[in-house]
Amino acid sequence: MTTETEPTYRAAEADDLPAIVALLADDPLGAQRERVDDPLPESYGRAFAAIERDANNELLVAELDGEVVGVLQITLLPSLTYQGSWRAQIEGVRTARSVRGRGVGSGLVAEAIERARAADCRLIQLTTDKARPEALRFYEALGFRASHEGMKRSMDEPG
Repeated sequence: MTTETEPTYRAAEADDLPAIVALLADDPLGAQRERVDDPLPESYGRAFAAIERDANNELLVAELDGEVVGVLQITLLPSLTYQGSWRAQIEGVRTARSVRGRGVGSGLVAEAIERARAADCRLIQLTTDKARPEALRFYEALGFRASHEGMKRSMDEPG
């Protein structure tokens, strides 16, 4: 078997879903919120189908030697700001531990940036959890700036 030296980047397919969920679950935060059961909970399949149907959403995967080793979701958002321009939101960026430091994640983000550029987006944005300082350094190295203070609220919380 020939070993690929460079990963390929493509739209995710339904058969990739178990590998994608495993990537999402493979860190302390993801381990608390994801379920890597066999079979996967139906909610993952429903979410995948909704993303696949939405022309403004895409799951991208990085593949190396036939194995899914990275994932992210890119969402295109219309906006009235910046004179009615579009923006792209990146979510759920994960790479397999075995390939970290080999450029897979930066290549995956670069692919998302190119897709946002092709969609004529004015800017591309993302958030990262404060519990992941290494992710903040990774995004800063790719040219992202912590220019805003992001906030989230769980819908499970009262009030």
